[in-house]
Amino acid sequence: MRRQLPEPVRQLLPTLALAGVTLAAWAAWLGWDQQYDVQPDGSTTGPYEVWQVIGLVLTLLAPVYWAASRRYFVGAVLGTTAGLTVAAYYDWSDDSSGLFVIGVGMVMLGSLGVTAALSTVIVHAKRECPSTAATQ
Repeated sequence: MRRQLPEPVRQLLPTLALAGVTLAAWAAWLGWDQQYDVQPDGSTTGPYEVWQVIGLVLTLLAPVYWAASRRYFVGAVLGTTAGLTVAAYYDWSDDSSGLFVIGVGMVMLGSLGVTAALSTVIVHAKRECPSTAATQ
């Protein structure tokens, strides 16, 4: 006889999985670059390059799509948001000015809004589109 996990655990697993994948993606794309670049005019940029942030976003599209297309809407949104928020907090918390909290809050609100909108689009698109197995 096959035993199934209780419903709360089954709903929590995608959230935890997405948070873990998000933390790993942050570490892979942004975690290693901590140096600010000084331009010839004396201004500083960084520590992240545009291509790193784009790579992180594109990498996270796949797990968000996976979770949202399987109706784990809450897991897709909260897992990704929690992962990015924790990663940003850990990465930026050595800032002595304390302003990193504002940046972490912006990451949290931005990722919450974007993943909620993207997951909603995915769920509605999957509902509108008949599955390929049903048409064959």
